[in-house]
Amino acid sequence: MNENRDKVKDIVYFAAKDGMPIILYTVLSKLDPSEANSLLNESVADDNGQECSPLIVASKNGHDKVVQILLTKFEPNIEQEGTVKFDGYVIEGATALWCAACAGHLNIVKLLVKAGADVNHPTKTNSTPLRAACFDGRLDIVKYLTCHQANIHIANKYNNTCLMIAAYKGHLDVVNFLLQNGADPNEKALCGATALHFSAECGHVAVVKELLTYEAKFYTNDTGMTPIRSAAERTRHRVVEYLIDRPEISKEEQIEALELLGASYANDKENYDILKAYKYMHRSMTLRFSDPNNVIRKQPLPPIKAYDNWVETQTVAELEAIQGNNNSLHMEALTIRERILGVHNPELTHPIIYRGAVFADNARFERCLELWSHALKLRQENHVSVVKDLLRFAQVFSQMLHVGVQITYEQVIEVLAAAIIELERNKRDLAKPSPREEKETVMGEIESNLLTTLYLLSILTKLMKKCNEEEKFNVQRMVFALNQLQLTVRGGQTLLHLACNHETPVDDFHTKDVCKFPCAETTKLLIRCGANVNAMDNERNTPLHVIVNYRKAIADFLTLHSIITDLTENGAHTDIVNNKGETPLEASTTGVAEIILKTQVKISLKCLAANAIKINKVPYRGNVPPGLEEFIELHGRGIERWEKSRKELNAL
Repeated sequence: MNENRDKVKDIVYFAAKDGMPIILYTVLSKLDPSEANSLLNESVADDNGQECSPLIVASKNGHDKVVQILLTKFEPNIEQEGTVKFDGYVIEGATALWCAACAGHLNIVKLLVKAGADVNHPTKTNSTPLRAACFDGRLDIVKYLTCHQANIHIANKYNNTCLMIAAYKGHLDVVNFLLQNGADPNEKALCGATALHFSAECGHVAVVKELLTYEAKFYTNDTGMTPIRSAAERTRHRVVEYLIDRPEISKEEQIEALELLGASYANDKENYDILKAYKYMHRSMTLRFSDPNNVIRKQPLPPIKAYDNWVETQTVAELEAIQGNNNSLHMEALTIRERILGVHNPELTHPIIYRGAVFADNARFERCLELWSHALKLRQENHVSVVKDLLRFAQVFSQMLHVGVQITYEQVIEVLAAAIIELERNKRDLAKPSPREEKETVMGEIESNLLTTLYLLSILTKLMKKCNEEEKFNVQRMVFALNQLQLTVRGGQTLLHLACNHETPVDDFHTKDVCKFPCAETTKLLIRCGANVNAMDNERNTPLHVIVNYRKAIADFLTLHSIITDLTENGAHTDIVNNKGETPLEASTTGVAEIILKTQVKISLKCLAANAIKINKVPYRGNVPPGLEEFIELHGRGIERWEKSRKELNAL
């Protein structure tokens, strides 16, 4: 009965999703009205990662005939919420009206509003249908919703208003309508930014002008950015050119904006233009000296090693002297950005990383590493995620090794230290009470950082032969700290599991040329530094269970033998059973792994006793110390298999 009901529910949902009103009505009309309405108010999870009702999915996909039938012939819950996807973004708590407004289906919006839909029903992030329409610039829907009591002042959970999102997207007509209807141009988001910030940083000159017509103010946000700074940092030259003529902008701000604009052009990945860079830096320098009686001089920073210890030019003549030297202009620009933006600005590091990548592409690895190390330090000091930064280092280290360029111990150890700091932060963040999606984000970062750390360890093992005793001790101390974190990926695998696993993913960009798993040296390093050789993943597999699944037993015999031996000699139990009831021996996929494992079988009296307790189902919980409970729990279905193994081994 339930199976048949589920089939009907799926038919109804997919008929609504695909816009088939006749099939939908035919199926529903054959049901008892209460059963039909019950089905319509249940969510269905589809292959796109959505989970919502038929009304929601039909509204999202623009099937007005389906929506009309559902609203007029049946009684769906018009305020029911679902999880939908728009442009790759997952939206939780979306109603049918929100979906129709976001997708731009005015006819469906009208049907839903006339049926009594709440025009201000927000999503989980407090986004209203009106905000969704503003995002897509649908003035017709914005006007209709507003005429039906939609509140233009409701902001999302970041206090980002409808006006802000319309300004950010550059929808001038929507911005104008909202301002005419009382939207506050000086409302601030939680980050301190106003609609003027958002329009300026995106280069929407017409929107900037409109906001200023309605007396928008030049505020500074929480990271020290004014609207003109935001425009200059994003290379929005038209906005900068317009704003520097405004009476609100002082001469000092004009100089700074032109200087920052030029400096940003010199190292911008998307809008790199060295000619414009020099042009605007020259204009700013000329403006500094425009009044001989009041020269506005720079307040330069101390030289920064990552920027070649560059000292900023102080005069027009000094700047003109480096016009033909691109590298000098690049370093001048990076130094200017750090002076103007400050080390705590999150936008500071992107051009540093870009310039480092250009050096790497030209095989100037030392300069690349200096710049990236500086960016890594800045980002970590500001508690910005460095997931991509850490992987970037693993990639370039691998590239250097692959092409025969020397890497120093100090270079790798600096990045490993940063990786450990990042994992410590990840662990703290995971322990904090937070919504599920935030925990998922943190878990994703942990997985990425653990894999990158594994790559770094693999790279380090290739350098340790040349390390002195003090350096080796320092590596071991750091790896011990890493093991103490006891972090795992989603499947419960520790770093040791990953080091033993031939299925451990390896990044495609250069890293795969150097890092391969299973890796005997990485395994040895982890074990030596305190990794738990009996740690179990979510399927109760130990590292020993993992390595015996390695299928290249003959081609890579030494790796297989080394890892099995290291694990067993350091206390790995050969009689632990996984969720399938298999010991490592029983889980082996090759005869070679079985033979190696059989030579390592050493069953202690303690293991025999634990096996006996488990096979005879002797009550032990609460009757033995907690540590012994855990030990007994490791063991499984008895000891007969070990007697069989010994006999087989003796027969070899």
